[in-house]
Amino acid sequence: MKSGVAASLMTYSASVSAQVGGVRTRDYAPPRRLTNVEHKVVYRKENEFAGWPHVMGYWNIGDGEILQQIRATTTTYPDADAIAHNKLGGQGAVTKMLSFRSKDYGRTWSGPEDDIFGKIDRTMAGAEDLGDLHLDYRDKNVLIANNATAFAAPNSKTTVRVSKDRGHTWSKPFEVPLDGLHSVSGMNSVLIRPDGTALIWLIEVIDGFDRHPCVFALPPRGLAFHFLSFVTPKVDVFRNTAGDWKPPLAYAGQHWFYPRGYLLPSGRMLCALRSQRGPQGVMWTELYKSDDGGRTWSFFSRVNDFGAPGSLVIKRDGRLVMVYGYRLMPSGIRARVSADEGATWGPELIVRDDGGSWDLGYPNAWEMDDGRICTIYYFNSKDDTVHVNGGVRHVQRSIFSID
Repeated sequence: MKSGVAASLMTYSASVSAQVGGVRTRDYAPPRRLTNVEHKVVYRKENEFAGWPHVMGYWNIGDGEILQQIRATTTTYPDADAIAHNKLGGQGAVTKMLSFRSKDYGRTWSGPEDDIFGKIDRTMAGAEDLGDLHLDYRDKNVLIANNATAFAAPNSKTTVRVSKDRGHTWSKPFEVPLDGLHSVSGMNSVLIRPDGTALIWLIEVIDGFDRHPCVFALPPRGLAFHFLSFVTPKVDVFRNTAGDWKPPLAYAGQHWFYPRGYLLPSGRMLCALRSQRGPQGVMWTELYKSDDGGRTWSFFSRVNDFGAPGSLVIKRDGRLVMVYGYRLMPSGIRARVSADEGATWGPELIVRDDGGSWDLGYPNAWEMDDGRICTIYYFNSKDDTVHVNGGVRHVQRSIFSID
């Protein structure tokens, strides 16, 4: 080999080694198990399936106050088929919405309180539209809830309710207009822009497999929420979730649902989305970004290999932490950290991996007063005395540090 060629190859090899040994290889470090993680049960009943905090209603009010809703359904855990999500609630089962409140950043919780939306604020009872409420949505005491009549169904509509006393009482529901869309499904994703505009993230569903995340906006003094933008392209050109899928839809490939918006200190907006080829573990979290207040969107990053839906924490030091349920075995709760506003993500952090099956997750997460992360989620333990495709489904919270 000629010396010039050899020298060039050595230079190229050194360059590649430096690149692989520098910035890129840190992304491929093995998952790191966190130490000094504190777990605590928030709610558990032996004859109930309690779960899905991510989509049932969550408000980080400020000053350490968190309001969280879950759904609980009675069951005797007779077999795995009876507690399948598309069958849970049959045969005389009772389903209820329960609310819990923390005033110390999630360390302790009060509740449960049943049906908070049934507690109507009499001062708002006569309102004909949202404009009649005369509310400034930048007020931290003012909360917005949005719920679908039939989530992800082609005939679904969405209503919004408003509270002006931190969720102790609520307005009646106000219907969100379709604005020409086939349907709209909301699952409690709300963001208030600095100009006072309220944004909610919904999905349009044409049929069960054709979903389009979108943003609706309520301008200051506006009467109703209206369509603002679509978040994703109409078609996934990579066909990551395509397949010969058959009903039930919940156990098939689905792209881009459970949208949730976040506003970074820089002004950039992020939207976290779940996609899946199956809910038992082959699912992941993607981020889309907007640099114009939610009017236009583009793909930004895929957070992980597996794990969704994700809850994003914007730490005071500028780092982002995405917390998500991990449903492949060993199942549990995991997280990743970004130091560049979500463009790239560091190695996976294992908060816990003692789940009894895939049936867990749906976290909400936030930063505590001491810089640690608190997350609330539903869980089932591999060590439970009851074991029907995992243990009794219940709600826990975990507190951990990423450092």
